[in-house]
Amino acid sequence: MLSKKTKYGLKALSYLTKQEKNVPVLISDISKAENISQKYLESILLTLKKSGILSSKKGKGGGYYLLKDPKEIKISTIMRVLEGPIAMLPCVSLNYYEKCDDCVNEELCSLSILMAEVRDSTLKILENKTLANFHCGE
Repeated sequence: MLSKKTKYGLKALSYLTKQEKNVPVLISDISKAENISQKYLESILLTLKKSGILSSKKGKGGGYYLLKDPKEIKISTIMRVLEGPIAMLPCVSLNYYEKCDDCVNEELCSLSILMAEVRDSTLKILENKTLANFHCGE
């Protein structure tokens, strides 16, 4: 299940996508428009800024804005930044691989094989969607 952090992050990014390019938007404006707690949103936007998806400007006329064109920001990237691994098991994760403690043979593990298929299907969608073709609330 998608965490609130990821859900709110995607909603906030969708909102920023609809704004004028490189014009900072106040957290309070995003918070009101998307019905997200401002304090919680600050934490999410800071995470997205640290990952290089957003930037911010301080002072009068300040706020957050997208660093890249929405066509260049994959939904899979956002998901990994906010949610962590996309795979449902660590043994099939492409970026966060870990061997399962209880697994005798990964190559023959039916659960691992199934979850690799789920990962691949999920990635096929998330890698081919960008902020440009993702719009919450429309």
